[in-house]
Amino acid sequence: MAKLTRDEFISALKEMSILEVNELVEAMKEEFGVDPSAVAVAGPAAAAVEEGPSKVNVVLTAAGANKIAVIKLVRDLTGLGLKEAKDIADNGGNVKEGIDKEEAEKIKAQFEEAGATVELK
Repeated sequence: MAKLTRDEFISALKEMSILEVNELVEAMKEEFGVDPSAVAVAGPAAAAVEEGPSKVNVVLTAAGANKIAVIKLVRDLTGLGLKEAKDIADNGGNVKEGIDKEEAEKIKAQFEEAGATVELK
């Protein structure tokens, strides 16, 4: 049997029905012991890992000289009471957890503008 090029193989797949493609996938599983659909799924997932996490935590490490502004910002962002927000400003800790990296960068910029030190983890 002659070796098919990638383009010839794709053209042949286009002419098959869904049932025929499914049978082909099952035959590949039996012949090679590999699920080709698992390989296709791993591609985009591997790319996402290279980019870094999509969800991050905003962690306040130091309030800086303008602690009152930082406490207000913590309260605005979290909805915490004055005592809880002051505890975070004094001792550091998570301000927001599991948020998009873009949103986290905006929050980090707000804290840095207020004089605080923030990490994204």
